[in-house]
Amino acid sequence: MAEQAVANIGVVGLAVMGSNLARNLASREGNTVAVYNRSNSKIHALLEEHPEAGFVASETIEDFVASLQKPRTAIIMVKAGAGTDAVINQLAEHFEEGDIIVDGGNALFTDTIRRERELRDRGLNFVGAGISGGEEGALKGPSIMPGGSAQAYETLGPILASIAAVAEGEPCVTHVGTDGAGHFVKMIHNGIEYADMQLIAEAYDLLRRVGGHEPAAIADVFEAWNGGDLESYLIEITAEVLRQVDAKTGKPLVDVIVDEAGSKGTGVWTVQNALALGVPVGGIAEAVFARAVSSKPEQRKAVRATIESRPEIASVGEGFEDDVRAALYASKVVAYAQGFDAIIAGAKEYDWDIDKGAIAKIWRGGCIIRAQFLNRIVEAYEHNATITSLLEDPYFAKAVADGEAAWRRIVVTAAQSGIPVPGFAAALSYYDSLASERLPAALIQGQRDFFGAHTYRRIDGAGTFHILWSGDRTEIEADDTH
Repeated sequence: MAEQAVANIGVVGLAVMGSNLARNLASREGNTVAVYNRSNSKIHALLEEHPEAGFVASETIEDFVASLQKPRTAIIMVKAGAGTDAVINQLAEHFEEGDIIVDGGNALFTDTIRRERELRDRGLNFVGAGISGGEEGALKGPSIMPGGSAQAYETLGPILASIAAVAEGEPCVTHVGTDGAGHFVKMIHNGIEYADMQLIAEAYDLLRRVGGHEPAAIADVFEAWNGGDLESYLIEITAEVLRQVDAKTGKPLVDVIVDEAGSKGTGVWTVQNALALGVPVGGIAEAVFARAVSSKPEQRKAVRATIESRPEIASVGEGFEDDVRAALYASKVVAYAQGFDAIIAGAKEYDWDIDKGAIAKIWRGGCIIRAQFLNRIVEAYEHNATITSLLEDPYFAKAVADGEAAWRRIVVTAAQSGIPVPGFAAALSYYDSLASERLPAALIQGQRDFFGAHTYRRIDGAGTFHILWSGDRTEIEADDTH
């Protein structure tokens, strides 16, 4: 079925994402695309539906490999996990030194590090490429975050640039760093996405339950917000979802959807790895936990049955919508700040040279968190690449300070009304922690010294100390072995 060595790029895995990516590749000048799928029916369906693409199709992995020009380059678009390893091994058996295998799925970055090392030992290039934008992005232009070697990127880079989204004249793709860097950054992207979606949902809940607006009216609010600093893909689609009417009942669609949010795991990975790196990502974590709480209907029902009354909804004035908007923007800044903190920590831990400004640039188009807001992050890192936090940047510092009073009013109003706002509240607590001259961690360290002799440092001099709590409670200087 396959022709010989005519394609410059191949795609393995022709589910929706894979087939859309293959169509995107085929639509760009200079690309001839080889395709293969374990189930041949998907190959035939793709050829029948899109004869204009000129795909080079193969029914066996051997023919697929034979159809690729050297250095052979194949993008795997299969479910993460064991299936990915199986396809990698199939290709590796037939590929030769210098050939390139690309994993475009949502792989855990540590798996990518392992795979890259194993294939490098066999003389092959392995690239973990985070691809964001969903089905539409895969077809029309995603944001692409490839890792791997510089050598592999010489061949792969122009191909990926040909299909990536374009923002302000620049393709939304960059060589993120070696081995697992691309999938790590994609993981953080998804963590920020979780936080962003949670914050938007909390804003909606407040506008509805406190503001008294119906979904269609809230859609108008979000549409207006999308014309300013909050302009983003997620704000845009929120308005679309809130306007949708259910054909069966005539009710707003949002009112007939079960209020249990699903998850594919990348948000959890973000929080787990941030914890391991010692990076506080409370806003992202609370977004993950909020989905978990929503998915406990029996527990929620049982607790509600024990409660005799709930707080009355607080009374608010005309400026309530503006307050919600300010709280949303300030909390969004915190979510991105925490995400970039995790990128910085990951780069240090795994010895990746990641350009934070370049990451912000490629997130401006194609991806789920694409937003005008990202231009401000690009500017922040262009102004000072060594800032310790985005909250240190003058623009973001002022933006948060300007919205601080409104942010606090919203968190108070939500608490008084019995409305959960874990995202808003966690973001505010994080900001207050950074802003506090002194934290109660001093007491915690004293407690740790009491029960575990974990020692402490003093504010008035160098050294490490311990109180003889079970003795005469004098202070002693602890040696390095204590």
